[in-house]
Amino acid sequence: LKIAAGALGELNMAYDAFVPFRDVRKLAIFGSARTDTDSPLYELTNRLAHAIVQSGWMVITGAGPGIMKAGIDGAGANHSFGVGIRLPFEPAAPESLAGDPKMVIFRYFFARKLTFVRESSGFAALPGGLGTLDEVFELLTLLQTGKTVPAPLVLVDTPDGDFWSSWRSLIRER
Repeated sequence: LKIAAGALGELNMAYDAFVPFRDVRKLAIFGSARTDTDSPLYELTNRLAHAIVQSGWMVITGAGPGIMKAGIDGAGANHSFGVGIRLPFEPAAPESLAGDPKMVIFRYFFARKLTFVRESSGFAALPGGLGTLDEVFELLTLLQTGKTVPAPLVLVDTPDGDFWSSWRSLIRER
C-alpha cells in the first residue's frame, strides 16, 4: 500500500504539472545520458527539439544530462518538461528547469514511463543504453497491444550511425 500511495502521489504531481499544457502536443525524447555536448547526436537532438518547438509542440525528456539536456536546450525551458528519476549516480535536475513547475522527479520508473506515454503525442528515440532500450521496448509493447493511443515513434541516429540498424537486426534474428 505504501508503494501504491507513493506512485499515486507521483502521478498526481505529474498531472498537475501537465494540465496547464493539456492542449499542446508534446514530443518525448529518449536517449543516452552519456552523450557529450560535442557529439553529433547532441547537436542533432538540439536541432530536433528546436524544430519541434517551432512547429508548436513542446518537448518532454528525462531531465538528465546528454541527449536529455540537448532536448531541453534545443526546446528552451519554456517549452520543456523534465520527468526525472531519482538515481544515486545521476545529477539533479538541469539548471534550466530547476524550480520550474514543469520539472517532475519520480522515485518509481513505472510512474515515470506512464507519464511519458500518457503526455506525449510522438516519440523520438536516439541511441542510448538500458534505460533508453527499456523505454523503447515498453512503448512498442503498449503500441502493439493497443494499450495506448497510436503515436509515431521515430528511431533517430546520425547519417553514419548504426545503432538502430544493429538493434533491428538483433530483433529480427532473435
